[in-house]
Amino acid sequence: MVLPVHNERDNLAPLLEEIAVVLRDMPHEIIAVDDASSDGSLDELERLRARSRALRVLRLAGRSGQSAATLAGCDAARAAIVVTLDADGQNDPADIPRLLDALSGDPDLAAAVGYRPGARETAWRTLQNRIANRVRDWITGDPVRDSACGLRAVRRSALATVPRFDGMHRFLPTLIRLRGGRVLELPVGLRPRRYGRSKYGVWERATRGVCDALGVRWLLRRPLPYSIRELDS
Repeated sequence: MVLPVHNERDNLAPLLEEIAVVLRDMPHEIIAVDDASSDGSLDELERLRARSRALRVLRLAGRSGQSAATLAGCDAARAAIVVTLDADGQNDPADIPRLLDALSGDPDLAAAVGYRPGARETAWRTLQNRIANRVRDWITGDPVRDSACGLRAVRRSALATVPRFDGMHRFLPTLIRLRGGRVLELPVGLRPRRYGRSKYGVWERATRGVCDALGVRWLLRRPLPYSIRELDS
């Protein structure tokens, strides 16, 4: 499990307790990556680490963003499969086994990613998400039901091949497909926030999303196709 964390102090304890219950029957580690939080999230993680042998805590030297925090955790992970989960508690850990079952049942599958059908959000936020997904799909040419859903199970071998850049976490399914990997999308739940508020405003989501999508489109149009045949010795 990889949790990118930025100012989510009050959500951490209940979320980690839920994850521990869901994963209690399988070997696992939880890597929480603090992205220079200013609300005491790091202190809370240190407190929780003393109570959980499965929890590892990393801290980025400065505010680096969700992509950097996610990749730092994935690089530190020791398992063949990495599950990413937003630390705000809106993703339901109860959905994790379904994603893992999908990967274990199909060895050729690179990732199982969540999408949130009928998400219980405000009408304004729902409209934002729909517009963002439509614009993203139009620019990249790769339809993804819910690019903003942070709940994903990915093979580390697939993660090792994708391009890395700020904002890449929003385009992970597309980037995996760019490298020839298969991605399965599965419905998952969405819960309201218990504490805190979203880190992204409407303007930031719109401008950054479009700029990043244009960059991904550039990558998609410049594949490097080649095949190798080794000569017999």
